Amino acid sequence: MPDTLDWDDWEQRLALHWADFGRIDAGMFVERLDALAAELPHGDPVGLFERASAQDSLGHEANAAPLYRQALAGGLTGIRRRRATIQLASTLRNLGQIDESITLLEAERTMPSDDLDDAVAAFLALSLVDAGRAPEAAGLALGRLARHLPRYNGSLRRYADALLPDV
Repeated sequence: MPDTLDWDDWEQRLALHWADFGRIDAGMFVERLDALAAELPHGDPVGLFERASAQDSLGHEANAAPLYRQALAGGLTGIRRRRATIQLASTLRNLGQIDESITLLEAERTMPSDDLDDAVAAFLALSLVDAGRAPEAAGLALGRLARHLPRYNGSLRRYADALLPDV
């Protein structure tokens, strides 16, 4: 690993590598991503997150979950922290750990708003369906959708609210 890393260059090479996802052999994809992550200090949360994302994207959720946990415990920040939380929650849902998935996403809904708010709601809705809470899931998803409609926003919002539990 070099003494100083040009972060912008590293991020650009990472973006180019992700652009190859699905176009190169899965094993080669992981190998190259691991090499990029190895340029960062050992245990760097960004490297752990990117490695987790690669495993997750290839359907290896059991490999991804501990890496996401390590990245978050290691102090991952910014948009990657939010993405890691969403992706870990989705991974946990796929692994059958529905309650933890819901807990993570419900906590994430209390975080400052950003471009990923709808993603948080969508993945929470999936987990709620798996938990047998389909009406609540529909209310959550439809409520988020209502904001994007050119018409009927108010009506759909009221219908969606009626599906949500009283808080």
